[in-house]
Amino acid sequence: MNPICKLFNIKYPIIQAGMVWCSGWKLASAVSNAGGLGIIGAGSMYPEVLRSHIQKCKLATHQPFGVNIPLLYPDIQQIIDVVIEEQVKIVFSSAGNPATWTSFLKERGVTVVHVIANTKFAIKAQEAGVDAIVAEGFEAGGHNGREETTTMCLIPMIKEKVKIPVIAAGGIGSGKAMLAAFALGADAVQIGSAFALAEESSAHEAFKHKIIAATEGDTKLAMKKLVPVRLLKNEFADAVANAEAEGASRNELSELLGHARAKLGMFEGDTANGELEIGQVSAMLREIKPAGAILEEIWKEFKSKLTQLAQIQNELGS
Repeated sequence: MNPICKLFNIKYPIIQAGMVWCSGWKLASAVSNAGGLGIIGAGSMYPEVLRSHIQKCKLATHQPFGVNIPLLYPDIQQIIDVVIEEQVKIVFSSAGNPATWTSFLKERGVTVVHVIANTKFAIKAQEAGVDAIVAEGFEAGGHNGREETTTMCLIPMIKEKVKIPVIAAGGIGSGKAMLAAFALGADAVQIGSAFALAEESSAHEAFKHKIIAATEGDTKLAMKKLVPVRLLKNEFADAVANAEAEGASRNELSELLGHARAKLGMFEGDTANGELEIGQVSAMLREIKPAGAILEEIWKEFKSKLTQLAQIQNELGS
């Protein structure tokens, strides 16, 4: 049995990323009901808002689901308390040191997965005792690695260094890409951008249509002096690029970013002045559809391309 399907007790090795302002209970429950693993993104939620989403998700699905927790969250203790009190069984941690909370969570029966973007932190996550890691390549949306290592390079390098299951992320929005990740050694895939477009995603409709309109080259990694983030081109992204070209300091970039800029763009729909986080794969996404349909299409294409590879093997001779 696939190690990730076994670890989470799910049907398909497809994980929905815990995206800020996109991944509420509606999206998480829809993905879980379709056989994948839905994730509630706590990064954009106050503790009691998270509690409400967890409770609603429990009512909407009887299948496993998880919560993504950025470890640099200012109310991290309260967020952890909510997760334990609501008996969440799966946590994906990110943006911080996994050694801080992994043992605490595992002692309380929580399966822990940590998101990393390089080999060094993959090894540290394994040493911290996590059950699996998400290896996220440069193509991914949202916060990213400073090394700018692509998924195709990152997955095999990490697979050589760790013994725990590896979930590939970054640039994966189709069955073909999923199969490529498996060929590189991945045990599952985590998908963000494609699910950000789902009907159940809490992203604003204006943001979703901005994603649909994106073409090749319309996203760029920015703000490496702060926390690297892949942004969709708009007036705000242009302002960031101009500031960086002029040698803006961390403080100047932080002032430009301001507060609630991501909420403004992704949740409230100000596609000019808001921060629009999305992956390179957005250039291939052209339709808003139910999360279950997205997952089913990816899985069907994965199996179809796997069959084609078997045919190629026969043609080449085993």
